[in-house]
Amino acid sequence: PREQEQSKQMETEQDSGEERPQLSMLLKPGEKAYTQRCRLFVGNMPNDITEDEFKKMFGKYGEPSEVFINKAKGFGFIRLESRALAEIAKAELDDILIRGRPLRVRFATHSAALSIKNLSPFVSNELLEEAFSQFGMVERALVIVDDRGRSTGKGIVEFASKPAARKALDRCNDGVFLLTSSPRPVIVEPLEQVDDEDGLPEKLAKKNPRYQGEREKPPRFAHPNSFEYEYSKRWKSLDEMEKQQRQQVEKNMHEAREKLESEMEDAYHEHQANLLRQDLLRRQEELRRMEEMHSQEMQKRKEMQLRQEEERRRREEEMLRKREVEEQLRRQRDEGYRMGNFIDVRIVFTEVFCTEMLYLRVLMNDLCFCFRGRGR
Repeated sequence: PREQEQSKQMETEQDSGEERPQLSMLLKPGEKAYTQRCRLFVGNMPNDITEDEFKKMFGKYGEPSEVFINKAKGFGFIRLESRALAEIAKAELDDILIRGRPLRVRFATHSAALSIKNLSPFVSNELLEEAFSQFGMVERALVIVDDRGRSTGKGIVEFASKPAARKALDRCNDGVFLLTSSPRPVIVEPLEQVDDEDGLPEKLAKKNPRYQGEREKPPRFAHPNSFEYEYSKRWKSLDEMEKQQRQQVEKNMHEAREKLESEMEDAYHEHQANLLRQDLLRRQEELRRMEEMHSQEMQKRKEMQLRQEEERRRREEEMLRKREVEEQLRRQRDEGYRMGNFIDVRIVFTEVFCTEMLYLRVLMNDLCFCFRGRGR
């Protein structure tokens, strides 16, 4: 018997090991694991059920990430890895008997889901998720399309937490949130939770006295000219009136949207033209300043060339005067030699002094010119 138990245990371990990769394959490409879409509500449970029993009941559907039980009220929540696993668990465990009580397994409502309206036709699932990720972790972002795959202008964003959804709702309602280049803000509202999968089965209908009265007669067509027929026609007329008014409202809204889009397009082109004009004026102003700076620089260069030319002429004149003085002194010295064969000391001193003064004057002028050039 022990060997049989060990073999059975090994077989169950192998089966569970083979089952785990198969369960992970139920996760769709791009689908995130353990989201709120994988969360199940389990009602009508026995009050004495334990958490281990609850987890064991869902053990074949993978390892859960959240387990909660309210024993006093007989309900609980469990979160599985993927939506497909949750659907399988719901289909297999709903209405099974646990200690004589049929379980009620339903998908839990998503408390952090938002409805997005006024979407541009060019917004995709990926762009929608990227845009709303700034408010918190996004579990799923979906653009709703028609039967031809065209965007209906509506979408759904499901966050991982309520604070992130509340932050997105408040920020988008207080401000203007744009997803594309077009100034077309998105409208964010809490998503209305409905059950379009299970509906209301007969076993869950409330069996009160009004229910008994309404179910006395079977489904039928009313006979003409009868009481039922008269009031049924009035109900149909009311529905037709509602349909016409709704169509008129939709027509008015469609015309208003087209008018707004046309005005927006015209205003956008005018705005772009104004931006181009402003850019052109800015470039013209920059060009004018550059030309002005260039002319000022050329004027400075011209003035510098004139000063240099003037200084060059002045130095040439100084050199000419210096040569004239030297030549005059030389002639006087030669005449003195011829007349007296001697040189007057005063004449020699005067000649040396005048020559030195001329050299000193030329040197001082050069230094002053250099200092003026550096200062500029």
